[in-house]
Amino acid sequence: MAELKLSESRDLTRIERIGAHSHIRGLGLDSSLEPRAVSEGMVGQTAARKAAGVILQMIKEGKISGRALLLAGQPGTGKTAIAMGMAKSLGLETPFAMIAGSELFSLEMSKTEALMQAFRKAIGVRIKEETEIIEGEVVEVQIDRPAVAGAASKTGKLTLKTTDMETVYDLGAKMIEALGKEKVQSGDVIAIDKASGKITKLGRSFSRSRDYDAMGPQTKFVQCPDGELQKRKEVVHCVTLHEIDVINSRTQGFLALFTGDTGEIRAEVREQIDTKVAEWREEGKAEIVPGVLFIDEVHMLDIECFSFLNRALENEMAPILVVATNRGITTIRGTNYKSPHGIPIDLLDRLLIISTQPYTEDEIRKILDIRTQEEDVEMSEEAKRLLTTIGVETSLRYSIHLITAAALACQKRKGKVVEMEDINRVYHLFLDVKRSTQYLMEYQNQYMFNELGDAEEDDSNAMNP
Repeated sequence: MAELKLSESRDLTRIERIGAHSHIRGLGLDSSLEPRAVSEGMVGQTAARKAAGVILQMIKEGKISGRALLLAGQPGTGKTAIAMGMAKSLGLETPFAMIAGSELFSLEMSKTEALMQAFRKAIGVRIKEETEIIEGEVVEVQIDRPAVAGAASKTGKLTLKTTDMETVYDLGAKMIEALGKEKVQSGDVIAIDKASGKITKLGRSFSRSRDYDAMGPQTKFVQCPDGELQKRKEVVHCVTLHEIDVINSRTQGFLALFTGDTGEIRAEVREQIDTKVAEWREEGKAEIVPGVLFIDEVHMLDIECFSFLNRALENEMAPILVVATNRGITTIRGTNYKSPHGIPIDLLDRLLIISTQPYTEDEIRKILDIRTQEEDVEMSEEAKRLLTTIGVETSLRYSIHLITAAALACQKRKGKVVEMEDINRVYHLFLDVKRSTQYLMEYQNQYMFNELGDAEEDDSNAMNP
């Protein structure tokens, strides 16, 4: 009889993809903004990180607005890593929008509209509102189901208590459904929003902590609330200006946020929203949170985009603009003029420039150590030394790419720890830029459209009239 094979099932609650910068947790600075050698996934670049830390402090204190920052350095020197570190250090409250320079040209809208939307994604509005809530510990949930299905709706009673009082509430069908959805049972501390009827589970009461022998790791214990059952609470919502724009410009604006099909937003809509937000600010209902807009590969923008940025930075509601480039003196896109970093001089004048330096051998070793931990790869000391040498000779990015490839080679030979032979094997399987260029030089005549060879032939023809 054939053996029955069960298909493997995997828990997909969390997407376990490791990104290029997934090991970065912050800028790695201490309380006096001094950079630590290795901290929060950051290694080296002490001067650049310190400068970014100063900017970060100014952002947090609301002192800086309409300013721009340029991260300039060679490829693979950690420019995007510093921007990601800034994003993580700012926390969830401060909006951080990230785009690549070439993205603007592939969207189904004008370049300036795409830039405007990016700007408004980076400006947050913190809206405060007062709501009435009922907060207490559930003593008992009693639900009466009708004997005949469909004859009558369910009815029930909910007993809530605080340290000072206890009350019984009659429940309707909607509330019974909400309690069932949240799996509320006696001993839970809950909050009910009176306006919307939304139920939030705050945790389990400490007094019921001994009811069960086994508890899940996610069980949170809280004190039984004191005072009145009904309280007035100030609720704070954080939204970006772009989200308000989209919701007000479309009939299904809320859905457009999820589909990404926002389209062009009319200037009148934005003006009305700006007026309304200004009113809320005066009344004390809302406050503006200027966030950060990060544009990577900024040299890909053209002269029109740069002109727009110049004007947008002067706006009173401008976010902090952080741009990054790895270009030297190059042509400004859309013109025949050359300029440092491919950015016009009038915009460069507004930028505070932070430059990143190439990593030393010791720093490359530390980064590789962090990456092997992040990618969950065990590697011997000799293999790490070899990988560091490869990183110095070729590039940091190439040596990082070899980590997972070497781990797979090790797996193939049923090994547990990556050794030098695995690194050696993948080094010969995958070429780096230098070896690939060398290979091209040797076999260039066999490739199509070989311009280098044609140029040499033209030179030789010119020399032999």
